[in-house]
Amino acid sequence: MAKKLKKVDAVILGSGWAGGIIGAELAKKGYKVVALERGGSQKVEDFVGGKDELRFSQRYALMQDLSKETMTSRSTEDEEALPVRNNKDALIGTDTGGSGVHWNGVNFRYRPYDFEIRSQTVERYGEVKIPKGMTLQDWGITYDELEPYYDKYEKMAGISGEVNPVGPKRSEDYPNPPSIDTPSIRLFKDASKKLGYHPYQIPTANVTEQYTNPDGETINACVYCAFCETYGCHFGAKADPIVTVLATAKKTGNYELRNHAYVTRVLYDGSKATGLLYTDTQTGMAYEQPADVVILAGFTFPNTRLLLLSKIGRPYNPKTGEGVIGKNFTGHFSNINYLGARGFFDDKKFNNFAGAGALGATFDDFAADDFDHKDLNFLHGFEVQHQTTGFRPIEYNFVPKGTPTWGEEFKDKSLFYTNRNLYVNALTGTLPWTHNYMDLDPTYTDFNGDPLLRITNRYTDQDRNLIRYAIDICKKIMTEMGADSVEADEVPDDVEFNNSYTTGHFAGGVIMGDDPQTSAVNSYQQMWDVDNLFVAGASSFPHFGNYNPTETVGALAYRTAEGIDTFLKNGGQLVKTKTASL
Repeated sequence: MAKKLKKVDAVILGSGWAGGIIGAELAKKGYKVVALERGGSQKVEDFVGGKDELRFSQRYALMQDLSKETMTSRSTEDEEALPVRNNKDALIGTDTGGSGVHWNGVNFRYRPYDFEIRSQTVERYGEVKIPKGMTLQDWGITYDELEPYYDKYEKMAGISGEVNPVGPKRSEDYPNPPSIDTPSIRLFKDASKKLGYHPYQIPTANVTEQYTNPDGETINACVYCAFCETYGCHFGAKADPIVTVLATAKKTGNYELRNHAYVTRVLYDGSKATGLLYTDTQTGMAYEQPADVVILAGFTFPNTRLLLLSKIGRPYNPKTGEGVIGKNFTGHFSNINYLGARGFFDDKKFNNFAGAGALGATFDDFAADDFDHKDLNFLHGFEVQHQTTGFRPIEYNFVPKGTPTWGEEFKDKSLFYTNRNLYVNALTGTLPWTHNYMDLDPTYTDFNGDPLLRITNRYTDQDRNLIRYAIDICKKIMTEMGADSVEADEVPDDVEFNNSYTTGHFAGGVIMGDDPQTSAVNSYQQMWDVDNLFVAGASSFPHFGNYNPTETVGALAYRTAEGIDTFLKNGGQLVKTKTASL
């Protein structure tokens, strides 16, 4: 029997960027907030001296324990889905701050096209351009409506960057100057300009100058130590939830974070969400945390799974196209979205071991729908980038193709090319299909006996055609950079989904829109079916743009916090949107 606790104004699943932002904003307004984090407690001091590649890059110390909870995966409905058990195939964060602690710090705004993708595609090319089975839909919000929240997020996180020369309008510049140039970054920029493109420095949460944000939190200056992805920053120089929004929330006295709190159900009386049911994984005790407002702000997978387990919303049926929970699973996959060309240099050396998670340059001339797709066999686009994130001796050892994998020649070329190779890659958008979705697995369960989430995902010609086009651009850039040999990544015709979730970029399942029949939440990430339940994070993205998702997650979280405040002040009514009125 679960112990019922004292009711609060809001209970939040998760302490990452989405949950942290919403928690801080509500606590600042005087609401009593409880956040439930399945992982343990951690703080900046825990990462001091933590540049241990074996522990963090190979043994994934900051990642979810897949022996207790994971997901199953398959390519088609005819296959049996199998559990994902290797952290190498699932970089899913846990503990205080979630994935916002071990991230690289790359920050991009989505393009205006992304938010109105269906209507703009039809207007420019006609409905015939959308392939059968592609479930494109608008987000129910425009870029202009979201822009103030993008700006607020950037100021909170101290984002360092320069304005995209071909990007959408902004209300203000970034709060901090861009990161440093390096010889290889300059080489990339020069080559890009010679080919007529418009490179600029990647916007980054690896803050370039010590910065105090509007909430009074100080983020230190990055020292370019190169230990960002899969690591916490012991300098406090990478904007993450611990040094920003969670610190702000705790100072209010209105916010409580409970660690080792594994949420198993949304409590639901058929009309309203009444709270969250969770188990303390250290004691085994079960608790009910009642609240006026319930916020699911976890990763895409737990948000979707909890709604299915709690029987809230209409599960998606891929055969009929009906229902919404589990619909439009998309993501960035390492073997189809992150490919490019590697160059090997005989007479040039670079320092490949210094860097930062988001140190690099990019250009957006092929982003979203910024180039004409009329005669192309794909929709959406890509950014082209060169990053100097910093090599690590265990993980990285690039040699030209045809080199033996052992022996004297392998050793000689490994040493010679260690600092004589560079990589230019693209990051492509991912569009939704009827056959890519999430539901509950009928066979496998977690340690509580609850069904695991099952992911069904298959690549299409759209995915392959887009990345091949992007690889050709990457190859041209690398050739112009002067590499003595250029090796373009290959995309086999029969590439299949390989149960790999290594990017941490996944979306869908609880998608947003302006029509309750085709979306689960409105533009405030408020569920149409249960108006005091908000589901925040990338789970609300109807598709995946060609950029990293964090800034859009953060901007939407600020908007959601505003919507929750309005909801509570107005006595609990649906927040006003384009198709719903107070």
